[in-house]
Amino acid sequence: MTPREVIALSREKEIQTVNLRFADLFGTWQQISFPVAHLEETLFEDGTGIDGSQYQGWCSIENGDLLLLPESETAFVDPLCSVPTLALICRVNDPVTGEPYPRDPRHIARQAENFLRSTAVAEVANFGPLTEFRVFSEAQFAQDSAEGYYHLASPNGTRHESSYQNPLHAHHDDTNGHTDGALPGEVDISTEVLLALQGCGLEVTSQHYSAVTGHGAAQFVPQSLLLMADWTMIYKHVVRQVARRRGLKATFMPQPVLGQPGNAMNVHFSLWRDEHPLFAGNGYGGLSETGLHAIGGILRHAPALAAFTNPTTNSYKRLVPGTGAPIHLACGLGNRSVACRIPAYSANPAAKRVEYRTPDASCNPYLAFAAITMAAIDGVENKISPGTPSDRNLFATHERASYRRMPESLAEALQALEADGDFLVRGDVFSAELIETWIATKRQQDVAALRLRPHPFEFCLYFDA
Repeated sequence: MTPREVIALSREKEIQTVNLRFADLFGTWQQISFPVAHLEETLFEDGTGIDGSQYQGWCSIENGDLLLLPESETAFVDPLCSVPTLALICRVNDPVTGEPYPRDPRHIARQAENFLRSTAVAEVANFGPLTEFRVFSEAQFAQDSAEGYYHLASPNGTRHESSYQNPLHAHHDDTNGHTDGALPGEVDISTEVLLALQGCGLEVTSQHYSAVTGHGAAQFVPQSLLLMADWTMIYKHVVRQVARRRGLKATFMPQPVLGQPGNAMNVHFSLWRDEHPLFAGNGYGGLSETGLHAIGGILRHAPALAAFTNPTTNSYKRLVPGTGAPIHLACGLGNRSVACRIPAYSANPAAKRVEYRTPDASCNPYLAFAAITMAAIDGVENKISPGTPSDRNLFATHERASYRRMPESLAEALQALEADGDFLVRGDVFSAELIETWIATKRQQDVAALRLRPHPFEFCLYFDA
C-alpha cells in the first residue's frame, strides 16, 4: 500500500484518528495520535518528532530527539478503537544523520533480514510463533516499601489457590489449555479475538481458548521475520483490548500462576531461497543439513539467546523441571520435551521446520526473531551439529543429564550473552552498544530490583523464624 492509497483508505473508512505505533527497546508498543486531517503524503517522507529520552534504553535527555517515519505498507484499520482509527507502524530514525536509529527494534529485525540475504545461507527466514496468554477476571498487585502482594481470579471468578506447591513436583497439564470446559458465552472471547485479528489483516491458522483456565493461544500463517514481529505486536494488542472490553485482564507474563502451565511462545522457524524450503532433506527428522545445522546454531547459542527470548526474571519460573517447559538443549522428532522439536505432522517439504520451544511471550519479537535468525546463520555457516537427537521424555528420564540446559535465571542468561554475543553483531545487526545497554538495564531494572525486595513467600518462610 502506497501513502496515497493509505490516505484513500482513510477516506473510504471515514477515519477520524491516526495512531503512529512503534516498539521501544524492551518491546512495549508506544503510540502517538493525531486527527486524520493532518494525514498527508509528506508525513511518510518527513516523519514526526518524538522525545526518545522518555523510553527506557533509548536516548539521554540532552540528545533525545528522534524521528518517527510511518511505513505505509503496515496500515490497518484498528477494529477495537471506539472511533474509526487508522494504525501505522513506524520506523525510527536519527533526525540529524537521517540514518536508522540503531536501538529501534524494527531496524534490528530488518538488518537481520538484510544480513541473511547477504550470506549464502538463505534469502528469507519464516516465522510462525504460537503465542500464549492468560486471562483473569481479577488481577490485583502492589509493591512498595511496606506492601507486596498479588491476587488473581480465573475467568469464572474462582480465586487461584495460594497454598505453596513445590514447582519440582508440579503437575504438568498436557492439555496446555486445550479443554472444552468453557462456560456458556465465555468462549466468545476466542471468536472476538479471531475476528479482530482478521480485521487487522492477520492470517490465523489455529487458536484455542479455555474459559475455565483462561489460557489461550493463536498461531499464524508463517511470514518473514519483520512482518511476523509486527503481527505479534498486533496480536498482543488485540488480546489485551478484547479482554479489557469484557472487563477481564489479559497477560503474556510467562508464569503468572504457580504450578500451572505458563505462557510460552513456541517459535516455528524455517529458511527459504527462491521460494524453495531449505530445511527439507533426507537427514534426521526429514531435515536437510541446512536444517540440522540451523538447529545446531540455535542450541549452541541458546543460553545467550535466552537474554532476548526469555528476558524477564519471571521467565525462569516457567523454565523449571516439572512445569512442561522444555529446558534441555536437544532436538527430537515430535518430541515436546526438548528445546528444538521437529514437527512430525507432514512430509511436505514446505512444512519442514523447527519449533524452538523455550521462548516466552514477554520477549520483544523483533529482537527475539532477529537473534534466532543470527544463531541459525552461524550454525549453517559453521556446520554446527545439533548433537544427538532424543526420542525420550526428558521431563522424566535420567538421559537428560547428558544434555546442556537453559539458564536457570535471567542473571545467568545475561552472563551468557555477555560471553557469547559475537554472533549477534555480525552485519551490524545488533550493535555492541545495544547489547551492553540491554545487559546493564536488565541487571539494574530486573535482576537487582527483584533481589532487593522482600518476597511475599519469604514472610511465610521466615517471619516467625
